[in-house]
Amino acid sequence: MSQNIRKLIGTAVMAVFVIVYALFAMLLGATFVSSSSTLVQTIFYGIAGLAWVIPAGLLIRWMAKPDPGMQ
Repeated sequence: MSQNIRKLIGTAVMAVFVIVYALFAMLLGATFVSSSSTLVQTIFYGIAGLAWVIPAGLLIRWMAKPDPGMQ
């Protein structure tokens, strides 16, 4: 698979992932954390706001992988 195709697929997957992840994080926050203290809410939303970076970084690494035979 060429790098251009990987970038196209990765961009589409990342766009869908970020939207689904944000909705899921909001659902969890509204369901379980909304009645908690301000400190717990801050910690939850801080972690939830940064946790998407790990899978996105793995996806970006896959997208940036050079084509076979071209280095």
